[in-house]
Amino acid sequence: MLGDKGSVVPVILSGGSGSRLWPLSRKALPKQLLALAGDNTMIQDTVARARGPGFAAPIVICGQEHRFLIAEQLRAAGFDGARIILEPAGRNTAPAAAVAALKILEDDPDGLLLLMPSDHIVANVKAFHEAVGVAAKAARGGALVTFGIQPAGPETGYGYIKGGKALPSGALAVERFVEKPDRATAQGYLKAGGYYWNSGMFLFSAKTFLAEMKRLEPGMLACCQGALEHAHRDMDFIRLGEAAFLACPAQSIDYAVMEHAANAAVVPVEMGWNDVGSWQSLWEIAPRGADGNALLGDVITEKAKNSYIRSEGVLVAAVGVENLVVVATKDAVLVAHRDAAQDVKKIVEQLEAAGRDNHINHAVVHRPWGSYESVDTGKNFQVKRIIVKPGAKLSLQMHHHRAEHWIVVSGAARVTCDDKVFLLQENESTFIPLGAKHRLENPGKVPLHLIEVQSGAYLGEDDIVRFEDTYGRVPQAESNKPS
Repeated sequence: MLGDKGSVVPVILSGGSGSRLWPLSRKALPKQLLALAGDNTMIQDTVARARGPGFAAPIVICGQEHRFLIAEQLRAAGFDGARIILEPAGRNTAPAAAVAALKILEDDPDGLLLLMPSDHIVANVKAFHEAVGVAAKAARGGALVTFGIQPAGPETGYGYIKGGKALPSGALAVERFVEKPDRATAQGYLKAGGYYWNSGMFLFSAKTFLAEMKRLEPGMLACCQGALEHAHRDMDFIRLGEAAFLACPAQSIDYAVMEHAANAAVVPVEMGWNDVGSWQSLWEIAPRGADGNALLGDVITEKAKNSYIRSEGVLVAAVGVENLVVVATKDAVLVAHRDAAQDVKKIVEQLEAAGRDNHINHAVVHRPWGSYESVDTGKNFQVKRIIVKPGAKLSLQMHHHRAEHWIVVSGAARVTCDDKVFLLQENESTFIPLGAKHRLENPGKVPLHLIEVQSGAYLGEDDIVRFEDTYGRVPQAESNKPS
């Protein structure tokens, strides 16, 4: 399909937080790492659709806070050989694309870069592959290609692309890029024809793109080159040079390159695309009953209509409601009118302004070694449920302000407490005194489940001093971060 001259390298951008899908999507576990529209997470589906003949192993660009989750999800889905590049901070899509292009050029002077957000849905993968084939042909002819979605209505939340003359490859020359329009303007675009939604997906030769970057954004390109020159391996990750990358301007690939490129092209495509930008978007693509309701999880309704109701655990009962979004997690409930789904982001802004962390962490907090969940908290005590993956271990650490009592519920634990190392089996327990240097490990082949009871004057997650850590969190700057 794609030919044998230059591989198509999928480059997956995974830096978003998905705040419009709160309370399910949060900063520590954003929407691309969730299974919102099927059994697989969105990033797993994104990588899967760009796999097979003609495609090289993917590059994933993300922040360090999600690196272990992404690596685990790719491993669980059988995606071997992915390179994960860590950004010190988000700098929008243009610098990420430049870093990926530079990396691809190191291996293949004819390499093509397929840039995709990690959190979009493509229902028709065959149509996607056909569009990639057309785009690859255009890219090998020197075009910078974007994918234009056939508009299904006068959507005001997307930018538009006006297609021009047909090219030999089957793509269209881009006549112009258009900012997000008002409704009347969008209706005019649909009536006129030849306008497409800007999908945010691109395909181009790494060499061609970097030449345009050098012409249009030489300073940005220099920063990206410096970030790669000072990059270093961190376990299975490539960590970009911090100083150079932080000096890089933050710009989208549209503003930095595509809108100024003389060789921009668009491939129109109908492929069941959805950017899942709000709960309304999920209602639109979800299976619905005759009453128009999309129901997920433990949900019961009576005389409810045209609503998206989702439970992540507790029973949700809805009576006599219409056109609502109701989402219940372990620690938050969202109730919104479907027409106001875009305003959920404003709730997240309020939470942030109030100094709360409900927009950052779920009740279950994921760590490289497993997860923990706070199940009860009171004055000077906290009870947590901890799950440690087989073969994993927490850092060797100590606390200044709290002692801990560990009870094994299932599995086996290897415990280090000062100079003692011993095993705990199911229904056995131990006490970790305040100030003791300690470590918890799972030496078995099944997950370790235990209950931790903390007691002390201060129980914050920042009361941790690490001495040794499997996951590279020992350096001085990291020593007081949560485990």
